[in-house]
Amino acid sequence: MNASVIDLRSDTVTVPCAGMRHAMAEAEVGDDVYAEDPTANRLQDRMAEMAGHEAGLFFPSGTQSNLAALLSHCRRGEEYIVGQDAHTYKYEGGGAAVLGSIQPQPLEFAQDGTIPLDRVRAAIKEDDFHFAVTRLLALENTTGGRIVPQGYIDEARALTREHDLRFHLDGARVFNAAVGQCLDLADITAKFDSVSICLSKGLGAPAGSVLVGSRELIDRARRWRKMVGGGMRQVGVLAAACEYALDHNVDRLADDHALAAGLAERLLDIDGLRVEGDAARTNMVFLTCARGDDGNFRQWCFERGLRFGGRNPVRLVTHKDVDEAQMDSAAALIRDYFAQS
Repeated sequence: MNASVIDLRSDTVTVPCAGMRHAMAEAEVGDDVYAEDPTANRLQDRMAEMAGHEAGLFFPSGTQSNLAALLSHCRRGEEYIVGQDAHTYKYEGGGAAVLGSIQPQPLEFAQDGTIPLDRVRAAIKEDDFHFAVTRLLALENTTGGRIVPQGYIDEARALTREHDLRFHLDGARVFNAAVGQCLDLADITAKFDSVSICLSKGLGAPAGSVLVGSRELIDRARRWRKMVGGGMRQVGVLAAACEYALDHNVDRLADDHALAAGLAERLLDIDGLRVEGDAARTNMVFLTCARGDDGNFRQWCFERGLRFGGRNPVRLVTHKDVDEAQMDSAAALIRDYFAQS
């Protein structure tokens, strides 16, 4: 990463450190389509055990992992209930609908990032041939950086069991949720029928997600993975990076949360700028420009080496490749913009 640029667009912009690159170079590999890559097999077993599930399957991306899960749970003409702004609905190209003929039933999130369960219950279709068959409830944790409460997950799981629904978690940043609550991963993930877990976000691997679930589900997902082009060969070079990430980068997510909290605190008293929620959400800070001029704000900051994403609110994401000094610089740049505008 260019040392003069403070890149807070996402925790996906990290680059492998020397130790991770060494692990990749030394990885023992085989043909993963034949299930013969020992490093990938070890990673899959490790992730399944950590998450409290029977089996795991390596995917090149979280998008493909989520897609394979939805395709494995739902048949053509069935539907899944999902948040209006959830990645599996809004940001993954409509894959479930386009490739699986699975109907999404999106619902608005509440302020805390949950989908109100009374809305979920009302959206479940009757057993009537006029309607798509409601098959699955899909949650996301974290969502917009917010940790989904454990009590809510328990209630949602009970609802899915009551209505014979499957229960999937997009766990792109579920390690952030676990670390943020001082929980083991399985305390969250074992409650779901399937979980897609990213290793290329806060954990810093260059690519890779693992889908965990029952052996039966993973067998179905393996077929879908092949069909959508995810059957790779000597994938151990990537799996080794993911193993390194698990060994070295889980506990340090707390550092990302602390950096985000410090950045949010530095920005609370700026006229014309609002920190959403008056605090960071795990490793994310959301900022709203009072005058709605976030385009000018973005361009001004970009020209001076500060990058972020989103549209009013904009989103700043901390990660392993930024530090306290850069947070000081980012806050100073933002203050300079509002002082002169």
